[in-house]
Amino acid sequence: MTVINSLVPARFLTLTAHLVIVITIFWSRDNNVKACLPLVFTEDQYRSEDTRLLIALSVTLGLFAVELVGFFSGVSMFNSNQGLLSVAAHCSASISLSFFVFQQWECWTYWIIFALCSVIPALCELVQIVAVLGLKKKPM
Repeated sequence: MTVINSLVPARFLTLTAHLVIVITIFWSRDNNVKACLPLVFTEDQYRSEDTRLLIALSVTLGLFAVELVGFFSGVSMFNSNQGLLSVAAHCSASISLSFFVFQQWECWTYWIIFALCSVIPALCELVQIVAVLGLKKKPM
């Protein structure tokens, strides 16, 4: 099995693992929101932190959609650079978000993980999708 062909299943598995952990954070959001707040907090503070985390998780799911469209459409499935970036980012995200859930890290740490492990690979994927669509455009 060549390196490129072995990246395809690794990329799919790390994407899936990251997606499962993000869904798990949706379910256990209450504990993570409480970890972001002081010991005594108001309902407004709770709602504010919950909304912030909910927005971050929702945007993460949107970025997953971009990556999965590019991956399953074949635009970047066999691109080794995108595969390595995706595997590294999503593997790092899976490990970091596992700690985020189990050790109840503060919510600001999610934004760092989000920026490094979700935004960067999704933007690279989006660039490839746009490039492919631009190449298929017929000249007038």
